[in-house]
Amino acid sequence: MNDSYHEFLSKRTLFIETQNAVRFVCYTARMSPTPQQRRAARHQEPGEASTPAARRGPSGGTKKPITVEAIISTAFGIVEKEGYQALTMRRVATALETGPSSLYAHVVNKEDLDELLIGRLCAAIDLPEPDPATWRQQIISVCTQLRDQYLRYPGISRAAFAVAPSNLDTLRVGEGMLAIVLAGGIDPQAAAWAIDSLLLYVSAYCLEVSLVNQQRSHGDGGWVVSRDELLRRYAALPGTFPHSKRYAAELTAGTGHDRFDFTIGLLIEGLARR
Repeated sequence: MNDSYHEFLSKRTLFIETQNAVRFVCYTARMSPTPQQRRAARHQEPGEASTPAARRGPSGGTKKPITVEAIISTAFGIVEKEGYQALTMRRVATALETGPSSLYAHVVNKEDLDELLIGRLCAAIDLPEPDPATWRQQIISVCTQLRDQYLRYPGISRAAFAVAPSNLDTLRVGEGMLAIVLAGGIDPQAAAWAIDSLLLYVSAYCLEVSLVNQQRSHGDGGWVVSRDELLRRYAALPGTFPHSKRYAAELTAGTGHDRFDFTIGLLIEGLARR
């Protein structure tokens, strides 16, 4: 082979490689964002809407398109009727008459769905303009609103445990609470830990209430002991439990959200004394 032929082969190879590179770039540019990219976008811009996923099969044209909004609404419906423990990606997919893989085009995994659900509940919280004169009442109001949102969906506060929030709607509530406490003149470190403690208590309280209500509704009433029964059990304790026997009425007192109000007030008043 002469030099001209070698040169021809080299140029042809370069041309083919260039063409393939261009095709790859164009193909990549046309690809939809990955779920991870969509999740990242949600953390930067509130209200991100997903592109509806096309339905497959003969009934595809008659079913509602799959979107993040549809997934969230369906998940809430499942939790409201069956409790948070029934919520799985497969259960949501079944309710939407599709397969789990269709959901992953919009939601990364169950943890991502949890974050979306908590974020949606947090979006409904009304945050007041911080007022140094009424900051205690303001922070109580925010905690009460969050409690009421969680109690709408049995057990959903479990999704808020052990998760560092990155959803903007969830972070908005933390930002608002921090601003309120700081307006009350609380040291920044104490304010930060106080917000963490308040949110943790609200979640734990709502989970306990949901579990008790669930046991009652499922006919497991034997595990939910009435106050009268508790008083009888305390009265039957041996003498080695003198305080429990003497203050049984106080230990079992409280109706509605009395204990919640007491604990939130206790945390805030303790914070104010700092």
